[in-house]
Amino acid sequence: MALERKKQQKIIPLKIDATFFFERAVRSLDRCHYDKALKYFRRAVEYEPENAVNHCNLAGVLAEIGSFEESNEILLGILEKLDPGMTECYYYLANNYANMDDFDSAEQAVLRYLETDEDGIYLEEAEEMVELLSYELGRPIQIRFVKSREGMYEHDDARRLLEEGKFVEATGVLQKLVKKHPDFLAARNNLALGYYYLGDFEKALSTVFDVLEIDEGNLHALCNLAIFYQHLGETEKLAELTSQLRKTYPFHSEYLFKLATTMGILGDHETAYRLFSRLLRIGVEEQDPSLYHYTAVAAFNTGRFEEARKRWRQAAKLDPQAEIARFYLDQMDRQETDGVFFHYHYHLPFEQKALTLQEGESSLSESIKRDPLIRSSFFWGLRHGDAETKLQVIQAFGAIADEEAEAALKQFLLEPDESDTLKRMALYALRSMGMTGPLPVYMAGGTRTVGAAPYSPSLPEWEEDWQAVLTLAHKQMEKRYDMVQQCDLETLWVEYLTCVYPTKPRIAKIEGWSAALEYLTAKMHRRAISFEEVAGRYGISAATVSRAARRIDEACGLKEKLTGTSELSADAAGSTSSPNP
Repeated sequence: MALERKKQQKIIPLKIDATFFFERAVRSLDRCHYDKALKYFRRAVEYEPENAVNHCNLAGVLAEIGSFEESNEILLGILEKLDPGMTECYYYLANNYANMDDFDSAEQAVLRYLETDEDGIYLEEAEEMVELLSYELGRPIQIRFVKSREGMYEHDDARRLLEEGKFVEATGVLQKLVKKHPDFLAARNNLALGYYYLGDFEKALSTVFDVLEIDEGNLHALCNLAIFYQHLGETEKLAELTSQLRKTYPFHSEYLFKLATTMGILGDHETAYRLFSRLLRIGVEEQDPSLYHYTAVAAFNTGRFEEARKRWRQAAKLDPQAEIARFYLDQMDRQETDGVFFHYHYHLPFEQKALTLQEGESSLSESIKRDPLIRSSFFWGLRHGDAETKLQVIQAFGAIADEEAEAALKQFLLEPDESDTLKRMALYALRSMGMTGPLPVYMAGGTRTVGAAPYSPSLPEWEEDWQAVLTLAHKQMEKRYDMVQQCDLETLWVEYLTCVYPTKPRIAKIEGWSAALEYLTAKMHRRAISFEEVAGRYGISAATVSRAARRIDEACGLKEKLTGTSELSADAAGSTSSPNP
């Protein structure tokens, strides 16, 4: 009896549950016994119907034996009912659809996987599938967003915007990216460059120091800091940092290229030549013409003229459409080489581009839109230039008339240290670009909102016939007068209306007032003009123009400002009686 009891105690009870069937299913899979694996996974699902993993395993076995439709039903059921967060099911669906030759559904599923999976376990496989599906569908597949690389696409877009000279837009993208991903140091480095291109050196320095606080050896940040120090004239800090960079030997090609261009910009052409030559030796981007160009510039700047010719010829072969290499080869043939240095940019020098800007305003605008160097110089000029430079930049932005120019001018309106005169010019430029809504402006010591009508603080309202006078004058003047002169005409009209208010001038003939404003504006800018000439353009008599001009002159006291006031007086005195303009 005791022996029988002892035997009974050695019997181990068998626990049958989902884990039991799962383990047997896995062993069956290892032995390629798919029928048994399928049976065991079905039993595991029966024991734990709410366990999404069991359902997913069952779908996997079904796919292995070619039951793609049943596998897809299970996968879709997981996503719809059990666990929407099991995003790898989209990848499995894509595989199944591809095996069923349903490539459109496979495309939708694989893109959904890329857009929703945070971990990206099958990222490489998914990207390979995109290439395969693109081939099968006979068209490119646009990957819009990859969740596991969140921020990378935005960063690539921002880098592209920087390269295109769209600094305001790029900076906006990078600011949001850095806020969302504080440890994204590459984005912080490019944000620092964005601030630098916009002329906001304080923010540029602050941002690069933020990077170095997180990673004190970050080479991109150190290179950016060196360039910032050079621009700000921090010679001692620059010398110390340059010495540190000169001793740096990066192995990664990206860092090597960054250091090489930085040393060239800093004027250490020997180090730049050594680094660029090393890049060529290791065969990095050997088909990139810009690398040969940079090496040629470094060679030229160190007196290796034959080496420079060789590299520019190689660049010309790789990029036969570009004029850059041919331009520099021609420069070497046409000028003395002693004491001449070329800059490290893969485009024509600014001076050469400036020759094309004499073709007219439309040519100027298109050149600026394409050239980040020119655009950057405008942003710098608007922030750090003298009054004349800022005036020229405002005119240029008015001609460019894109979102970047609009944003820069709006920001300029809020700067407390800028003159009200320049802000009136900026307001005029914005209106000429099509801005119609009210704008906040810091003027006369405080922030106020200025509407779409010309800025007139002493006039309670702006009347339609007043605007009609301006509209006609601007239409007549747009091809013969620059933006400054047209803005001055508007300012003169507002000044006149303000001086005579609350009396309102009787405007029976819009043409007379418009012609008079053009005449007086031309006089203020020392342009040769007569009443007869301007009257002919507006289809009225010289007497009508002179009458209106005299009334504006008397109200505003222009005689001291104008040259040729004798003509104004003589014409007015000799004019015959005519109706009010």
